[in-house]
Amino acid sequence: MALGDSMVVSLARQLQSWTGRVLGNVGTATDVAMTLAKGSMQRPGPKAAVEKASALLRDLRQTAGLTLEDLGRALELDDPSFMGLVESGKVGLPFDLILRLAAVLGRNDPVGFILQMTRSYNPKMWKTLEALGIGKLLVQAGREREFANIYRSHDAARALSDKDFAATLAFVDAAFKSALQFQAQLKRASRSKEDQHD
Repeated sequence: MALGDSMVVSLARQLQSWTGRVLGNVGTATDVAMTLAKGSMQRPGPKAAVEKASALLRDLRQTAGLTLEDLGRALELDDPSFMGLVESGKVGLPFDLILRLAAVLGRNDPVGFILQMTRSYNPKMWKTLEALGIGKLLVQAGREREFANIYRSHDAARALSDKDFAATLAFVDAAFKSALQFQAQLKRASRSKEDQHD
């Protein structure tokens, strides 16, 4: 099994595990499988979201040094030109193809990649995932990854002593709490203005 194949299998198993944890009373695994299968080919989502996702897809493909035909062959598509339609926002991406793309283009952040592509290119599938509670798990996983990426983007952080790292972490925690309080104040002010206009 190739590395890309094993990543797709791993992502599919992780998704299956998340589904099992959040299903509760929504139905059997067969019901869920049928619901997900129905979302295999959809129109893309809102234009702005699709433009952002298609730009990301194009950048990742070009950074990998792949043409549209190369990518189509890597994904084992019958018609490699299909990816051109996807990049132009004319068609949505089936969920199984999003998983395969994550193995080819989203290796550095597969969860974030799956999250963005599903939200943008397959909004019906995203609504299904959200209804099952999986969408929230993916959003949280993506946010946690973004936090980790802040740390990874600063080489100096890896050179800190344990004591200096603990002090830096405490500062970051305090700053984050302040940012959350600021956001809460903004929301309250916005609600207050809306109430005054009603």
